[in-house]
Amino acid sequence: MTILLSDERVRAVPVVESGEPLVRLPRSLSPAGALVRAGLADRLMAADIQLPPGIRLRVVEGYRPVEEQRAIIASYAAQVRAHHPGVDDVELARLTSRFVSPVDVAPHVAAAAVDLTLVDVCGEELDLGTAIDATPEDSDGRCYFSAAGIGADAHAHRDLLASVLTRQGLVNYPTEWWHWSFGDRYWALMTGARHALYGPVAAAVAA
Repeated sequence: MTILLSDERVRAVPVVESGEPLVRLPRSLSPAGALVRAGLADRLMAADIQLPPGIRLRVVEGYRPVEEQRAIIASYAAQVRAHHPGVDDVELARLTSRFVSPVDVAPHVAAAAVDLTLVDVCGEELDLGTAIDATPEDSDGRCYFSAAGIGADAHAHRDLLASVLTRQGLVNYPTEWWHWSFGDRYWALMTGARHALYGPVAAAVAA
């Protein structure tokens, strides 16, 4: 059974903040200039060079301010309620966490997560089955990493993504093929680490 970010087991993981700085990823890896923790940046760059010739990682988003996280939660919760009329608040929070994390455990707020994909030599995105940020409702569940109903190329590209990222210690959030993290509470729970390395940060300062 998939463990969601709203699970109390995630909240129970302690955080021992490393104090590691935020750095801006190189434009070749993230044209948007995403900010992430330095240790995550090193791992992403190492994963990128392990890809076959002609394929690169493309990081779309990293650090996300708390206010932006709250806005995404509110927007998606309204969509979930529209798709699931009569759902109670507890179930609404659980369903919402399939796509956006509660603020207190959110990996993006800790600069510990990235949303990414694969691109070719021309910078065109490869087929990974859905667009980044496709919701479970909009994609009929195909946003789940292990979803059925996607083509052979998409499966192969997801497997390739997982191969290079897991080798660098990152973990996937299984409801979103594009979301990978390192050092946050979810990562700690999934890997058996005694504590998370990164907690929420109030401001992003690029190195």
